[in-house]
This record gives sequence, structure tokens and C-alpha cells, in this order.
Amino acid sequence: MIDPIQAMKTSGVAPIPSVVPDRPTYQHVHDSGSRTLWVVFVIMVIASIVFAGMSWRVPVSKRLYYVLTTMITIFASISYFAMATGHGISYNHIKVRESHNHVPDTFHDVYRQVFWARYVDWSVTTPLLLIDLGLLAGLNGGHMLMAVVADIIMILTGLFAAFGSEGTPQKWGWYTIACIAYLVVVWHLAINGRVTSKAKGSKVGKFFVAIAGFTVIIWTLYPIVWGISDGSRKMSVDSEIIAYAVLDILAKPVFGAWLLITHARLPETDIDLGGFWSHGLGGEGALRLNDDDGA
Repeated sequence: MIDPIQAMKTSGVAPIPSVVPDRPTYQHVHDSGSRTLWVVFVIMVIASIVFAGMSWRVPVSKRLYYVLTTMITIFASISYFAMATGHGISYNHIKVRESHNHVPDTFHDVYRQVFWARYVDWSVTTPLLLIDLGLLAGLNGGHMLMAVVADIIMILTGLFAAFGSEGTPQKWGWYTIACIAYLVVVWHLAINGRVTSKAKGSKVGKFFVAIAGFTVIIWTLYPIVWGISDGSRKMSVDSEIIAYAVLDILAKPVFGAWLLITHARLPETDIDLGGFWSHGLGGEGALRLNDDDGA
């Protein structure tokens, strides 16, 4: 084997430095993250059973809040079961550029798990949650629809950002669009919702401000966690799972329990639905087979 220092002395030319490429890095879930997914799944199932049980104590015509809130935790439990069993997960391939002084730049491959089942969950549960808040505040249909559409845009663009390529406008461009859509949601809750809730009475107004403020604070932490985890990869996959788990528990079971318990104590928040919701089609929708005398 030729000594590079000796070769430089004899030839007067320094040897060409070589770069040995690194092996790809895989960022994926470990035991602590997997256990967390199972724990949250159980919590969501228990919350669904409790909320469904609470609904049986009121007439069908007044169960709208209970139905919506129970659906939130049911969809969340399905999502967590999928993630805990290894479904709803993909790897995002990221090429990280590494600069060197005397040799060309190299690229390091990073494969990070993206739990896309979580985004499917959010695309269903967060609109339901906004409908809960919109009904509580007395928002009109137009404002509620705009808030829900902005929310869905926020979730979908967040998913696109999670699979975005490094060094392109994809990742942080989609992230920026998601944040703008989130501001639209906050606008409808903080401005329109606050005004309409006060019109329903001081108790309803104060309750809406409290629970909507709680929701805005929790929801604001989601993009922060995303930026540290999927965005910059400064957080491990296990830490990401634990962070989202805490937020999901606060945003769904805790929110739901607070909403339903307080709703039961505030008659001003009642929504009494008749017609098909309470009685079905009844005689009006029944098929009359003997109407045709010629049959």
C-alpha cells in the first residue's frame, strides 16, 4: 500500500481526497412510540363509550352535540389503531446536502416515517370539532362552511408538506399555505364566533370564549410540533408521536368531556331537532303499494 504522504513528497502533488458515502438513515418508531399509540387508542375508545353513554340520557332530538363529539373520538380511535398496527404509515425520502472543503458536495439519504393516517383522522375530526364550536356559538351556515373548508385545506396542505422535498418550495411552501388557512379558521372562531355566542347570553358567550380559546391554543401547538419533527427533523419519531398524542387527548377527549358536561348544564345551548332526525320518514316516506288500483 502506498503511503499518501510519501507519494506527495515524491510527486509533489497531493493525493485526491476521497469521500466514503454514508449509509442511509432511517428515522422510525420504536417501543416507546408504539406503546403510546396503543395507549391513546384505548383512551379514545373509552372516551367514545363514555360519550355514547352520555347521549342515552337525553332525547334523540337533543343528541346532536353528543353524536358529533362521539364521532370525533371514534374516528380518532380508528386512526390510532391503524398507526399502532403499522398501517397508515409511509417513508418520506429526504436527500440532505453535505458540503466539503476539498471535494464536491455529497448527499445523505434520510428516510423518515410519516403517519399519514393521522392526517386522514384530522381531515374528518377537525371539521366535526369546528361544527361543534360553530353550533355552540350560533355561527351562520356561510361562516361555518368557510371555516370547515379552510380547515380541510390546512390538513391537506400539511400532508403535502410532510412529503415535500428538501431544497424546494414544496415542504415549507405547503406549510405556509396550511398556516394561512389556519388563520382563517381562527378568524371565524375568534371574531365571528365570539360575536354570535354573546348574542345567545352571557353564560354561553363566556363558555364559548373559554373552550374556543382552549382549542386555538392546542391547535396552534400542532404546527409547532410539525416544524420541529417533520419539518426540520430535530425531534425523533417517538417524541413526535408522544407530542401529538398529548395534543390529541386534549383536543378530543378532554375537549369533548368539557363540551358535553357544560352543555348539559346550559339549556341555552340546546339544539332540538325534529323531523327525520328524531322520527325518521314516518308515514310520509312509507311506500304505499295499494295506491294503484289497476295493479
